[in-house]
Amino acid sequence: MQKILIIIHAPPYGSERCLSALRLATALAGHDDKPAVSIFLMSDATVLGLPGQIDGAGNGLQGMVETLLGLGVDFRLCRTCALARGLGDLPLIPGTSIGTLVELAEATLAADKVITF
Repeated sequence: MQKILIIIHAPPYGSERCLSALRLATALAGHDDKPAVSIFLMSDATVLGLPGQIDGAGNGLQGMVETLLGLGVDFRLCRTCALARGLGDLPLIPGTSIGTLVELAEATLAADKVITF
């Protein structure tokens, strides 16, 4: 099974990069080849783990995150980035979790492909 890691730096607001990443992840996770897809949020993208986020066009993103989780996508937020943005004690979308740089390094080494947005 192919392993694909998607690292998102772009915030869910202000541009469509985050939306594009989620759309690609959805297409990959739902593909007939069934690759193992992981998403790691860094920088301002970490706010995507909070319920109710919208993209630059005003679209709700929580449903997309929940769909990806339902497809078995591992969805983590960088701990350092999340703490720097005051997200440490806030409720996250159920199924998402705080991850570490060590976990990102391990996922990167294990991945067949790494895609960044």
